[in-house]
Amino acid sequence: MKKIYCMKLQKQLEGFDESPFPGPIGQKILKHISKKAWQMWLDRQVMLINEYQLNTFDPKAQTFLKEQMETFLFSKDQEPPPPPGYTETKKNK
Repeated sequence: MKKIYCMKLQKQLEGFDESPFPGPIGQKILKHISKKAWQMWLDRQVMLINEYQLNTFDPKAQTFLKEQMETFLFSKDQEPPPPPGYTETKKNK
């Protein structure tokens, strides 16, 4: 089990053996993002796809999701806000 210091969660956690995303961003994820933080992103991505009714084959949707992923995982400020009208339920938390 590989341990890394997760930039998102600010602690030592289990990391990936292989990049979960292609390209230079994937290498950054491999070095700095834990499996737990990546799963948090995947959950948020599903919410974004559903709430915005995105077609994941659309290049504009792909660009939007990539930008959201980078902000979610690497922004030191705050997470991007949820879509307008989105309300969290106990299941979402």
